[in-house]
Amino acid sequence: MSITAVKGFRDALPEAARLLSRVETAALEILARYGFAEIRLPIVERTELFARAIGESTDIVEKEMYTFPDRDGTLLTLRPEGTASLVRAYVEHHLDQRDAIGRFSYVGPMFRHERPQKGRHRQFYQVGAELIGREDPLSDAELLLALWDVLDEVGIQGASLLLNSLGDAQCRPQYREVLRVFGEAHRAELCENCKRRLEKNPLRILDCKEPGCRAATTDAPHLVDHLCAPCAAHFGRVRELLDAEGVSYELDWRLVRGLDYYVRTTFEVLGPGLGAQSAIGAGGRYDGLVAQIGGPQVSGIGFAFGVDRLVLALQASNPDVESEIAAEMAPELFIAPLGAAAEAAALTVARRLRQAGMRIELDGGRSLKSLMRRADKLKARHVMILGEEELAQRRATMRDMEAKQDRKLAVDIDLTGDELLAAVGARRSA
Repeated sequence: MSITAVKGFRDALPEAARLLSRVETAALEILARYGFAEIRLPIVERTELFARAIGESTDIVEKEMYTFPDRDGTLLTLRPEGTASLVRAYVEHHLDQRDAIGRFSYVGPMFRHERPQKGRHRQFYQVGAELIGREDPLSDAELLLALWDVLDEVGIQGASLLLNSLGDAQCRPQYREVLRVFGEAHRAELCENCKRRLEKNPLRILDCKEPGCRAATTDAPHLVDHLCAPCAAHFGRVRELLDAEGVSYELDWRLVRGLDYYVRTTFEVLGPGLGAQSAIGAGGRYDGLVAQIGGPQVSGIGFAFGVDRLVLALQASNPDVESEIAAEMAPELFIAPLGAAAEAAALTVARRLRQAGMRIELDGGRSLKSLMRRADKLKARHVMILGEEELAQRRATMRDMEAKQDRKLAVDIDLTGDELLAAVGARRSA
C-alpha cells in the first residue's frame, strides 16, 4: 500500500512551486522598496503565545491550531499566522533598541486544522509585512499602498479593498455592549456558535457566514458610528490619504477580523475569480499587541497575503501565466554528447555556461535520436550536439528545434563561460 500526503497537506510540484516562488519574490521585492527587511521565523512556537496574542475565544485558538506537548510537557503549536511570531521575535531580541521604527517582512508556511477549501490548505503559505513603532494615519496609508503595489507587481487585476475601523480601548467596549444587547434581542435567530460569542466576543457575530446569522444582524449597529473622536479622526485621515492616491476601497461594517489584537484600521483584499473564497489578504492595526506579549508600549500595523490565494487570483487575471512558467522552466540549451569523450567535454561546456547564467539541460548515454526526443519534450529552443567528429574539429553542431536546421558553431572548451555564452547566445538568437 502506497503512502499518500496527509489530508489538507499537499505537494507543490515543480510548476506550482515555480509559480509560488514568483509570487513570493515579487511581493518581497516590493516590500523591500518600502523598507521592509525580511525575517525568518520558526514554524513552532509556545502555545501560550497564540492564546495570549490571538485570543482564547477565537476560532483559531479554540478549533484550528495544531498543538502538541513537547517532551518536557511544554505545549507547542505549529504557527497559524505570522504576526504573533514576528512580535515575539521583536520583543525577544529587543529590536526596538535598534530602531524605534521597525519594518519587517516574512514568508513561509502556516498551519490551521480547518476544512480544506479552494486556495486554503491545512498547510498554507503567507507573505506578510509589519510596521512597528508608528501610530499615525500616514503609516496606515503607506502600508495599504505597499499592499496595493504588491498586487500590481504580482500581476493581479480586479482586486478590491474592504476597509473598516474597530475603534480602540476607549470606544470599543461601549460598542461591544451595544452589540451584545442587540444580539441578545435576536438570540433565537443566531447559531449556537454566535450565542456563545455574545458573551466572549460579540463582534464575531458580524462576520459569521451562517445565513440565519447574516439575516439576524442586517440591522446591527455599526462600529464606525460609535467611534470616539480620536479614532474617527484617525480613520478619516487614512481615507483622505487613500483618496488622494486614487486607491479605491469599500467600507465594510461587517469587517471585524477573527483576531482579538486588532484595533482601529482593519482591511481585507478580495481577489478576482475565486468565488466564495475570495479573500486573498488582510490585516490591520494592533497597537496593544507588543506590550501584551511583554514588550514596550508601541503601536503596530501589518498585513499578510495567502500565497496560494494570490496564485489563484493571478491565474484568473492572467490565463497565460502557466505558459509563461513553462517557458521559464524550459532549458535555454540542451547539450547532447555522444560518447565518453564527448560527455567529459559537454560537462565542461555545460558548467561554464551555467556559471555564466544560462539554463542548461545535459543528458547522455543514449542515442542521438533518444536525446533529441527528450530535448523536444523539454521544449528546448536549441540543442548542442557533441560527437567524435565535432570534438576532432573543435566545433559543435547547433540545432534550431523550431527551424529544424543544423549549423556549425566553433566551441573551444577552454573558452570562459562568458565567451561561450556570447558564442552560443549569438547563435541562439540568430
